[in-house]
Amino acid sequence: MRKLWFAFTAVVVLSFAVLGWTGFRIYQEAPPVPTRVVTADGRQLIGPDEIYGGQNVWQSIGGMEVGSIWGHGSYVAPDWTADWLHREAMFILDRWSGSVDGYAALPTERRAALQSRLQLLMRTNTYDPSSGTLTVDPVRAAAFDDNVAHYSDVFTRGRDEYAIPPGALTDTDNLRKLSAFFFWTAWAASTNRPNDTITYTSNWPHEPLVGNRPTPDTVVWTGVSIIVLLAGIGVMASYYASIREHGLPAEAPANDPVLASVATPSQRAVVKYFWVVSALILVQILLGIVVAHYGVEGNAFYGIPIAEFLPYSIARTWHVQLGIFWIATAWLAAGLFIGPAVSGVEPQWQRLGV
Repeated sequence: MRKLWFAFTAVVVLSFAVLGWTGFRIYQEAPPVPTRVVTADGRQLIGPDEIYGGQNVWQSIGGMEVGSIWGHGSYVAPDWTADWLHREAMFILDRWSGSVDGYAALPTERRAALQSRLQLLMRTNTYDPSSGTLTVDPVRAAAFDDNVAHYSDVFTRGRDEYAIPPGALTDTDNLRKLSAFFFWTAWAASTNRPNDTITYTSNWPHEPLVGNRPTPDTVVWTGVSIIVLLAGIGVMASYYASIREHGLPAEAPANDPVLASVATPSQRAVVKYFWVVSALILVQILLGIVVAHYGVEGNAFYGIPIAEFLPYSIARTWHVQLGIFWIATAWLAAGLFIGPAVSGVEPQWQRLGV
């Protein structure tokens, strides 16, 4: 038994040590949040606290229930990082192309040259940690203004394909702050870390225009993790099968001890918990149907404009949270019910606590 406790303690300590070290490294390597973003010719593009303010605005309308950032969130609306990055890249390429038809109409050699120029512009880290200032090229400022106009239209007029209702945001100051937050996420995703050749997000999201492709380390360690996982499962299964004392008992009990038991007062009182669990599961299923349908019809449910009183962000929030509620309730109810059945004893007055 002492060996088992030692092994258990070692696993817990090692696991939390790795978790703590990883968390500390993430904190150290997190992309900086500029205090100001200015252009090379001195224009202030983003002022102090506007990026954090934009994050708060995004959270106020549902946050990760309305699209995603760096891949984290829901997927009816776009990943705002990837969307901003692609729009900014295309704006710059079209501006540089000097063609009415834009970058896409240029010859292959010309497009390749502009793409190389774009990657140099986007991936060069111009953040000054001493002043907290990020300096960008004027063409990126023009792209910023163009994207601000686009996202202002998206959140003001709404988009059925994104399940964003009209009037989601109307305040121009908040719309600009939201755009500043999106810009920062795209900047971190396309700018190389100091003295490195990968971005703050390890070249995510995938965007060939700015050179965002999976790194060799990403490919290697993805494969290694899968192999180690499968090998570990195989070793555990093989070890368990080799231990004969874990086989079936020589003689099964004549009666199921739980089914043969007589319900105690507290066990009978637990029934209401299971009714609550059933109700929560039912509501979660119904909300799941609504959420899934939003991906088809946007802001309505078979023509009924339910987004007016149950927008996608609210429906998805409750759909996800209800799973936590019914699992926790079921876990508690199971413990209260099985405890007396296994022990054969019910503490006095337990019924009142249930």
